[in-house]
Amino acid sequence: MTVADITGSASGLLAELEWRGILHATTPGLAGRLGSGIPIAGYNGFDPSADSLHVGHLIPIFGLLRLQRHGGRPIALVGGGTGMIGDPSGRSSERNLLDRATLESNVVALRGQLQRFLDFSPGAGAAVMVNNLDWLGELTLIDFLRDTGKHFTIPYMLGKDSVQTRLERGLSFTEFSYMLLQSYDFWHLHRTMGVEMQMGGADQWGNITAGLELIRRTAGVGEDAPQQPAHGLAYKLLLSPSGTKFGKSEGGESVWLSAERTSPYAFYQYWLNTDDRDVGTYLRWFTEFGREEIEALEVESSARPEARDAQRALARDITARTHGEVAAEEAQDDSEALFAAATPSVGTLRRLFSAVDSFLYTPLPGGGTVGHISIASNSYGSNSEVRRAIKQGSLWVNEQRAIDFDQPLPEAIGGEFYVLRTGKRRKRIGRLTPNG
Repeated sequence: MTVADITGSASGLLAELEWRGILHATTPGLAGRLGSGIPIAGYNGFDPSADSLHVGHLIPIFGLLRLQRHGGRPIALVGGGTGMIGDPSGRSSERNLLDRATLESNVVALRGQLQRFLDFSPGAGAAVMVNNLDWLGELTLIDFLRDTGKHFTIPYMLGKDSVQTRLERGLSFTEFSYMLLQSYDFWHLHRTMGVEMQMGGADQWGNITAGLELIRRTAGVGEDAPQQPAHGLAYKLLLSPSGTKFGKSEGGESVWLSAERTSPYAFYQYWLNTDDRDVGTYLRWFTEFGREEIEALEVESSARPEARDAQRALARDITARTHGEVAAEEAQDDSEALFAAATPSVGTLRRLFSAVDSFLYTPLPGGGTVGHISIASNSYGSNSEVRRAIKQGSLWVNEQRAIDFDQPLPEAIGGEFYVLRTGKRRKRIGRLTPNG
């Protein structure tokens, strides 16, 4: 997509977020402002605490993408300044504070990832990336307290959910001040770039409305005024009907947008493993598929869940958008090869060994057994767990079903690899050690 291709009207943004099931709340007057026909600029903030975004960030990224497609101007704010402070929203403990050099390096990396989703090419609706360290780093404490702090009372700040949930566990003054800094961000972008809307998750609603409060107070506009100078929009928090935590792999690790942190294959597999109860939601939130296409995929998924057509469409689309078509095609081919009924080729296993959940294996003297490789690979925590899996018929080695704990291992694929299948959709690749 290029800026020149954008033909959508901002008035349709809220309707689309509604049918996709994403919209949580808006401030009064936003619908009228979007329907005015005048383009609007809106921003989302991103925490540069790592050198990569993760799949949880796809929610605000797609929010900006849809704003741009509907004719708005997306502003991606990377918190190089607030990243030194830490946002208490949705957290039970204080963040580790990073130094300036690390944050600046992370900011550069995040811009490269955002460019895969947003169009930064010149034009009226071009995306813009800003770093709040550029203005927060110039603030003096006296000026900040005098010009910003005076507009907020302690009871007002204590009333915010992001503060309330942390009071009993302990909340440093550093984190307590985050609300004021984010409010200053909104005010600064409103004043210098004409940004009228802040977007974020439902857990950011307190910070968003605090920013609106600062803009109103400095502009001398009452809360009940018919024309508000700025607006807020919040997305729902993504809760999985299956009970799993969105954004975490089976092992509990974050799923990153960086190929160095999460391989394209592992990224593809994460989406392919989406529970049937979640796939309709993920198609709405994380693809640009239209309503009819999504509903058709849901009907197909309901009729033939074993085919996993909806999951394949989801995984292929979001992997291509994140890593490119070539990487997505290779990830899909590798996935199909690994999970096909036929034994994967040695070449496929060599390519996938470093990209999937894998392990090195040294057999016992005289040869390995099903039980030994299951424990040695950390696939199971105890002999009893292995025996239970064998009894349930859920343990396979090189596509041969395990029937006994002391069953000898089949021949290694190419004299080099073992593939353990534990459950319906989990496979691990084991490689013989040189002395194995």
